[in-house]
Amino acid sequence: MNKRHTTHYPEEFKVSSAKLAHESSQPVSQTARDLGIHPTTLHDWVAKYYPSKLSREKITLSEAEIELKQLRKELHRVKQERDILKKAAAYFASEAL
Repeated sequence: MNKRHTTHYPEEFKVSSAKLAHESSQPVSQTARDLGIHPTTLHDWVAKYYPSKLSREKITLSEAEIELKQLRKELHRVKQERDILKKAAAYFASEAL
């Protein structure tokens, strides 16, 4: 049977890591990688000590998702327009011959 390896961190390390992630401009997951801990662990600590940090990231993420969806929709429309123009150009080119 597999047993999970659980690392116990001192409370001071947890608090200082959460503070670093909270005050940093980089994502929590990047801070976790820099500290050598699992991102989920640091997310849990930040949620415990600084609950407002994660809600700001979710808002930012959802705004990015909205923009991405909008850009994909626009890209699809532009590709359709391009394809229509290609077909029209081919049609008129063959008609001119």
